[in-house]
Amino acid sequence: MKSWLGIAFYTVLVVFSSLGNAAELADVIDGLRPSVVGIGTVRPVRGSHKPAIDFRGTGFVVGNGRQVITNYHVLPEKLDRENKESLAIFVGRGKSGRAMVVKVLRKDRDHDLALLEIIDGSLPAMRLGDAAFIREGSDIAFTGFPIGMVLGLYPVTHKGIISAITPIVIPSASSRSITAAQMKRMRNPFDVYQLDATAYPGNSGSPVYDRHTGQVVGVINSVFVKGAKETVLEKPSGISYAIPVRYVHDLLKSR
Repeated sequence: MKSWLGIAFYTVLVVFSSLGNAAELADVIDGLRPSVVGIGTVRPVRGSHKPAIDFRGTGFVVGNGRQVITNYHVLPEKLDRENKESLAIFVGRGKSGRAMVVKVLRKDRDHDLALLEIIDGSLPAMRLGDAAFIREGSDIAFTGFPIGMVLGLYPVTHKGIISAITPIVIPSASSRSITAAQMKRMRNPFDVYQLDATAYPGNSGSPVYDRHTGQVVGVINSVFVKGAKETVLEKPSGISYAIPVRYVHDLLKSR
């Protein structure tokens, strides 16, 4: 009888423990959702009150509430100034989302990061973790816009763990297949996080955060890192990568 009571008590503890973890992540997401933004461009359309929108990726607000981090490759190569195109972030939720114009403050091409500034207004900022690498196996989540704004502005969250800390460049099987971009990165390699959750192109620039504290530990990268590490694969894998937050700290401190 006592053994059955012990098993029942243990089962109840496990159930309540998992419910508590679920609620904890839900609370974390509720707190950071206003800080996660879409990144793209807007331009006025003659005869319409709605601007033309080009969605390009995800970003998140940091620092003083006017600073936004995203991937460098998310930025357009140039803006159509003749037609009054502007770089913008998209905020809010659903079809009630709105655009806020931003400008580029600093770029870090080597680590595929960019720092933007909101021109008019501010938003709640996410907290950054410290510059030290977090341990492999740590629980993480990331929130962003994997399918863009096709259905409106609805952020999506994925969860997983840090699977590995790995160099950005893995040498190709043959020296003849090494690209110029790989050669450049091999001169200045750095470690990135490998995740066991799948990210999509619209997730580029999404914050990767500790599932329990909400502190940012990295920035999702769906193009720059994957292109360097998976060029030898016949088909792209479901592996995702993130740029460690230490390089966000460096970008915020640089002048």
